[in-house]
Amino acid sequence: MLTSDDDLLDELLRLAAAGGTEVEVAPDPPAARSRWTAAPLILVGSDQTQACLRARLPRRPRVVMVGRSGQGDPSWDLAELLGAEHVAMLPAAQPWLVDQFAETTGNTVATTGRIIAVIGGRGGAGASVLAGGLAVTAARAGLRTLLVDADPLGGGLDLVLGWEQLSGLRWPALTSADGRVDAPALVQALPSRGDLVMLSWDRGDLMPLPAEAMAATMDAGRRGRDFVVVDLPRQFDDPTVIALQAADQVFVLVPAELRATAAAARVVAAVAPHCANLSVIVRGPAPGRLKAREVAKALDLPLAGTLRPEPNLCRGLERGEAPAATGRGPLAVLCQRLVADLSGVPVHLTETA
Repeated sequence: MLTSDDDLLDELLRLAAAGGTEVEVAPDPPAARSRWTAAPLILVGSDQTQACLRARLPRRPRVVMVGRSGQGDPSWDLAELLGAEHVAMLPAAQPWLVDQFAETTGNTVATTGRIIAVIGGRGGAGASVLAGGLAVTAARAGLRTLLVDADPLGGGLDLVLGWEQLSGLRWPALTSADGRVDAPALVQALPSRGDLVMLSWDRGDLMPLPAEAMAATMDAGRRGRDFVVVDLPRQFDDPTVIALQAADQVFVLVPAELRATAAAARVVAAVAPHCANLSVIVRGPAPGRLKAREVAKALDLPLAGTLRPEPNLCRGLERGEAPAATGRGPLAVLCQRLVADLSGVPVHLTETA
């Protein structure tokens, strides 16, 4: 239910109870976005229709615009623009709405997949390598994993994993996605090895990523995978915000440098309004002996971990070796701990080499 009208909300909650349905309530589109594509039924109060249009929420089935008689005629034009299949006016539509609620009982989609987002505190921080390491580690632990490259200017996560020669669907083929994407079909179409599948950019012409495509991908990932890792860009467009709002945990990777910390403060200020769980990972070396806990304190964020310099990792990436694939080294050990903490699945910890 998407409404900030208390009287309308009370009436809808009573009808939902009569239909035996549990509901989630969102007062505005930003609060509703993470569940928009997954919920089996969406009710949009007439007070939020304009806001939904401005938010450019993706079209999807089973959207109902709800209003009350005596408060103006229903805006059929707005309902059509929103993609609503019905306009229900209370009190006349009460029996019909109870039936709609009853139809959803027992059909709620389970959304058990964990979505983890990674963003660099400054350019070149190594966020793509960390995202790749988390995804590789999760797959090695037996988790069905999706790695999403959300940065069109990042050069392609397929290069980070050494997957550029693997066939499969890339972002340009998904830019027309609107609404719900069939999770098994998406997984089958993407480049994959074992339990890890990846959605990345190609080296073709730069093209905008529609917000609808990102929303559909986040929904499909949560429904069809155990663990989703998203590599985010530092430019904040609609798709980036959608991924942030969908994420259960966001890591900001910051080099242990004064200017990097100052840059990261701007990134954190932009990220924080869109996610509840935000932590920092500090990467060495520290030329000025800046400590990880000092960086975390400056950003007012919990410290999720640290990364020591790892020359062998850089050489391996140049040879097309996926990060953390051997299970050894500082990155692999950090990723093992983070994946275990986030997923609840025990991951064998290997001593650093």
